[in-house]
Amino acid sequence: MALQNREIAGLFEEVANLLEIAGENPFRIRAYRNAARTLADMGEELSGLLKDGKDLSTLPGIGKDLAARIVEAMETGTLEALGELHERIPATVTDLLALPGLGPKKVKVLFDQLGVTTLDELKQAAVAGKVRELPGLGAKTEKQIIEAIERQANTEKRFLRAEVTPVAEALVALLRAVDPKARVTIGGSYRRAKETVGDLDLLADSANPAPLMEALAGHEDVVQVLAQGPTKTSVVLRSGLQVDLRVVEASSYGAALQYFTGSQAHNIAVRRLAQQKGFKVNEYGLTREDERVASETEASLYEALGLPWIPPELREDRGEMDLRPGQVPRLVERTDLCGDLHMHSTASDGKHSIREMAMAAKERGFEYICITDHSKRLTVARGLDEDRLRQQIDEIDRLNEEISGITILKGSEVDILEDGALDLDVEVLSRLDLVIGSVHSLFKLSREKQTERVLRAMDAPCFTLLAHPTGRLLLGREPYDIDVARLLEHARQRGCFVELNANPQRLDLDDRYCRMARELGVLISIDSDAHRTRDFDNLHYGIGQARRAWLEKEHVLNTRPLAELRPLLAATMRRNGSA
Repeated sequence: MALQNREIAGLFEEVANLLEIAGENPFRIRAYRNAARTLADMGEELSGLLKDGKDLSTLPGIGKDLAARIVEAMETGTLEALGELHERIPATVTDLLALPGLGPKKVKVLFDQLGVTTLDELKQAAVAGKVRELPGLGAKTEKQIIEAIERQANTEKRFLRAEVTPVAEALVALLRAVDPKARVTIGGSYRRAKETVGDLDLLADSANPAPLMEALAGHEDVVQVLAQGPTKTSVVLRSGLQVDLRVVEASSYGAALQYFTGSQAHNIAVRRLAQQKGFKVNEYGLTREDERVASETEASLYEALGLPWIPPELREDRGEMDLRPGQVPRLVERTDLCGDLHMHSTASDGKHSIREMAMAAKERGFEYICITDHSKRLTVARGLDEDRLRQQIDEIDRLNEEISGITILKGSEVDILEDGALDLDVEVLSRLDLVIGSVHSLFKLSREKQTERVLRAMDAPCFTLLAHPTGRLLLGREPYDIDVARLLEHARQRGCFVELNANPQRLDLDDRYCRMARELGVLISIDSDAHRTRDFDNLHYGIGQARRAWLEKEHVLNTRPLAELRPLLAATMRRNGSA
């Protein structure tokens, strides 16, 4: 795949930095820096220009030599000049430049005088008091270096979206309390419902920004104020999460919200389209010949470009730029869900009884739930054997007679064994409304063995739904090696379903595979995998993932009312050999 502009700009910037650290010709350094800036600011991708036969040397600040370097980068993915520089200066030296206050000149001193080439070496030198002795650095810089390295270890950490949500909502409430007239929105990857968040972007409009800046900087959870200005404040919270607050005029709020929601790829596509139509676009608005055309709302900006308002979850440059008014999918919402088909009770590893789970679901407006306690193979979760499952079936029948306003379906989360067999006998499984198959062991099987294992399970009698199909735990466990595309195609052929597990640590399937399922016509079940009543609230995160996958109500299994759902579940059981 051809490098994007920003990637080539990064290569040019790295060359400039290494040239400066090496003490090379300042004119050559400046040429690479200027070229990097030109490439980063371009709206149209270089790959497209080359395809159209454009002479890149005509671009501002490029020239014939740098144009040749661009072509080299596009063809090889790197630059020969970088390889030559790395023979003299280790590539890790450029990592030092990521620290605040350390430019190439200071890094050159550290490299020349102390031989520092990595962040670890720099921290050791600083802790030993060697940095303060160097010209142009001193004790203050030494202290800042130690703090910055320690902070970087935290701020590079990513956070589950669910971990960030209460913090984000509390900060929004704080800012709105300070200025009740201000609109305050969470932007960035959080607004796009990404699974994990690196930092938090807050955007507000206010005629009096100073109190908002003071409120954020003075918040009790703030351990460091990175920057505080008239319109932007950046802080680090105790958790290590960086929070950036920007305040803009009301007249620019829509443009700023669009810009700071991203993603970068989507914004580049918007900028490219604007240029094609004779506009310029930035966080202040859409302009033509210095006259502002649209800026107050996101919708007005998109409309001026001939686009519909694009939901934040779709802003990833994955086809949304081809949409026209009237074509935007009506993305699924939490209120579309009629029930939840995966949860646990005290019979296995849940914290609440079946009755308690049913009443909590009823309070949330559900028409039905399905109790799917673990099977016997999962001894750590006190999984049910055949006799205990029969007893639970009878218990659910009794509860359905006693409780009105909600129906409790009978199910089981059955372990998929190494050979693909299910963990419980077909005789008892055939009495259920729903059978979930799950992998809870042997994650290290080869791709072929793992895939065949699950495919065989899907062919078993009474198989309805494949739960958390890749087994991943976000920020904790990588997915096991499995061919998800084959699983989805097999689900299509067999007429069974796959799950989008809404547990914030799972969110499995991911948005790419959920969209693939959508295109194949395989229904997705958005389930909480609840182990306690409050876990039903996690469905919100599953909905966010589903929206990123372009899922509409019709693509989701459990948006069906019970009368429509029952035949779908029964069909999977019959198709797989059950009465």
